Amino acid sequence: MMPIVAAIACTSFASAHQTGPDSYLAGYLIVPTGERVERAYNQGFSMYVAAWPLQSVYPGHRFQTGLPGTWMFAQYDGPGPKDMYSDVEGGLGWWTDTRFATTTPKFIMGGVGPNFSEIANGPSHGAGSWEDPKGLYGVAQLSPWLLFPIDGLNVKQGACGELFGYGYLNLPLLDPKPTTDGQDVPTGGNCWTLFLSTANFKGPVAFFTPYFWSHCGLKEPRLVGQLLDTRPMDPNMAIQMETQYIPCRVAVDSKGESYARIAPTSFPVNRDGRSALLHHSTSYDRRALWNAVSAWFKGGPPAPGAIDPEGAFPRTYRPNGYATWEIRIAGPNDTETKVPLDWNAFASFVTLDSRTFGLEWKSAAMGGRLTTLPEYYHLVNAADKNKARWEPIPVDQVPGETGLTAIVWKTPDEGRPETFSTPNDPSSCWKKPGPAAGPFKAHLGDGTVVTYYWYRFADQPALLNAGLTAKEREGLQARVEKIHRAWTKDRTYLALPAFGKLASIDPALIVKPPKGLEVGYVPIATRQEPARP
Repeated sequence: MMPIVAAIACTSFASAHQTGPDSYLAGYLIVPTGERVERAYNQGFSMYVAAWPLQSVYPGHRFQTGLPGTWMFAQYDGPGPKDMYSDVEGGLGWWTDTRFATTTPKFIMGGVGPNFSEIANGPSHGAGSWEDPKGLYGVAQLSPWLLFPIDGLNVKQGACGELFGYGYLNLPLLDPKPTTDGQDVPTGGNCWTLFLSTANFKGPVAFFTPYFWSHCGLKEPRLVGQLLDTRPMDPNMAIQMETQYIPCRVAVDSKGESYARIAPTSFPVNRDGRSALLHHSTSYDRRALWNAVSAWFKGGPPAPGAIDPEGAFPRTYRPNGYATWEIRIAGPNDTETKVPLDWNAFASFVTLDSRTFGLEWKSAAMGGRLTTLPEYYHLVNAADKNKARWEPIPVDQVPGETGLTAIVWKTPDEGRPETFSTPNDPSSCWKKPGPAAGPFKAHLGDGTVVTYYWYRFADQPALLNAGLTAKEREGLQARVEKIHRAWTKDRTYLALPAFGKLASIDPALIVKPPKGLEVGYVPIATRQEPARP
């Protein structure tokens, strides 16, 4: 999350020379927030983020970048545990383990166990293997109307600047208990639940099981009571856009001057030449949703599901954002030279209003709904590590001998992606007690086919691996059935954006429960594979 300090090593060649594919562009776009959020607003957050194709050509599985997002850490009354990193940091983007990627981003949940020991990205998706799951069972499906693919939640193909609303709210779906796996290690009751606000789906989707966090205390007693099953969230979350890899080529001409070309990289733009990237980031306290749902589960009237604005703390932004994007060139012994892009030469950070953060463009090519960054750069002040930078230049200033203008960016041939599949053993939790209906097929816009089944909510594999007794699962089942009856997908939960259009989920993921399974059952993906030609 911290800005990367640039370093420079000057290299020259007797004749023109071009780097290989190990050169790349990486860095952060930093979003400065306004006044600090009061500590009590620690029960969830939401935001609207623009969804768009950052790269016009998918550059292969080295490509890893998130669109604007955040890191949800636990809140502590004093210093947190030393040498321990754990949070929720998913969002929209592309990752090296995305198997079926397109230029349209996908959404993952991104729950991180202590020091990345486990990762939970969604129902049926996480770190490890089925023989040694390290987060594969960390998320439970909640919605009966939205199928969550194993490879990540698909945004409808063609998204180009529409706003994707999401957030996590703590719901009292489970009660805290003094044990974990029968040992005297408490498990908290926090169920951090993903809510979406899109054009064709709104409402809760899935939640991190408290066990995903608490069972780590069985191995490390110092972490008991220190993770997100027990702790609230820190409401003053950093907001950034993290980019780890964009293709780049660097060349040195016969005069020793260095030039670079980056793969076409675009941002959404409106008619005023501005990009609205982030909108309505909000933190919540218990009045937002928790109190009403808790009273409902205790016999009170049904909670409406919509966020109570009395429990919302609207976050604001300041215009003094900045970029740490830099071109990195591989050197000997795993070293890299790192020189920043002169970002201010072509864009500045602005607030479109106090609750909308974005960019204003100076010299990028305009075309339709996207603006493309300059592709060509010249290294200036190469001998001064404090002043060296890559300045954008027009294509006619690039020496032909560098060969940069002849590059054609293509998606590399990486072979047929490996199929995602879940255990088929008749004695496994996937088959015993097993699904109530299926199999069904969903044909997605990313060119894959998802096989899924309908499971009774409490019998889904994630909950059979959540450290719950049969009685606890049945109590959870009863609460979720109330939600299924009252919280439909066409209602408003998160406050709607003040402007713009909402992005859509891939329509193939909007599903309808089979007759007789409308309440208390959920769709669970068991396989995802490329569609046959």
